[in-house]
Amino acid sequence: MPDFDRLEVVEAGPAHLEDLTTLFDGYRVFYKQPTDVARARGFISERIARGESVIFLAIGERGGERHALGFVQLFPSFSSVSTKRLWILNDLFVAPEGRRHGVGRMLMERSREYAESTGARGLTLETAVDNLPAQALYESLGWKRDTEFYRYELYL
Repeated sequence: MPDFDRLEVVEAGPAHLEDLTTLFDGYRVFYKQPTDVARARGFISERIARGESVIFLAIGERGGERHALGFVQLFPSFSSVSTKRLWILNDLFVAPEGRRHGVGRMLMERSREYAESTGARGLTLETAVDNLPAQALYESLGWKRDTEFYRYELYL
């Protein structure tokens, strides 16, 4: 696959809804959910309208054509112990055409810059045990696997 002439990461807003819808639906399918474009659009649209998350969108240009290549979605939280903001990196997805071009790395680095700019204690994320490519990316960027705490869930 040829390289892109230009790659950029922008903070997404309402004008990016169609690109985000396609990518978010692809993300959900990656995690074995049935495709549901209306559901994807509704969820992303609501997060943007309510200001409940920060979304960064990777855009590539090749031969004058624009391509939405991936996104990362951050949800705000807080650390009571450090009394600082904490960002949950909840969603990271790179479309197949954007893989192996550094798009995931760009999105992760932009997330780190954003967290630093907000004075956050840090970022946290979860990934599937078998998602080895993502784990390799995270670790190459200095992320550390938690060995101190167990995670529990209560599904309702």
